[in-house]
Amino acid sequence: MAETVVIDERFHGPPGSANGGYACAMAARWIEGPSEVTLRVPPPLGRELTVVRADGHVSLLDGETVVADARAAIVDVEVPAPVSFAEAQRAAERYPWREEHPYPTCFVCGPQREVGDGLCIFPGPVEGRELYAAPWTPDNSLADETGQVRDEFVWGALDCPSGIVTTLLDDVGLLLLGRLAGDLKYPVMAQEPHVVAAWVVSRDGRKLNTASAVLSAAGDVLATARAVWIEVSPAA
Repeated sequence: MAETVVIDERFHGPPGSANGGYACAMAARWIEGPSEVTLRVPPPLGRELTVVRADGHVSLLDGETVVADARAAIVDVEVPAPVSFAEAQRAAERYPWREEHPYPTCFVCGPQREVGDGLCIFPGPVEGRELYAAPWTPDNSLADETGQVRDEFVWGALDCPSGIVTTLLDDVGLLLLGRLAGDLKYPVMAQEPHVVAAWVVSRDGRKLNTASAVLSAAGDVLATARAVWIEVSPAA
């Protein structure tokens, strides 16, 4: 019998499709160690996606349509100096999408979600630095029986901030996640304070390369990611 996954409506990003980081985690779960996932189409919600494994690669299929491809990868990310939890709290007060968000009910960064329902990660610019940060204290609903936050939620936390940080660039339109590579190095524990940081790496036309990290309150790097975002419409 074929293996399948179903992404629940709760974990949506844009209306009608899954949060990109969460969807990437659904493909990456069959890859041991750091992995890179490419999203081919907006990941659907509430439908069985067939898992196809071959030659070290994993694909999620919606019928005959390839939704995501995953493979092992090296996540070569140079993490900047840590942001303190207090700095992240102040940065979140400047969250640029709080009042005007393209996807206000996004599971990760939507301001219309409540703690216990969404991740409520609201990154904003860190004073005097070219990066964004947000505080994150994961609630128990995100954890397994040991208190460790499940991988799909860590992938989600690494996703949205890496897109929101493109606000630092000029004339960036609506973006969708094209590729996310994640390296979950150490456990992220529920009920403990963390910092999520994100920064811009480069821009190549409609492709924006960014990176992100989840850090402990003490500044230890627990997870890193590099992302490719695709500009799908010009800035207003």
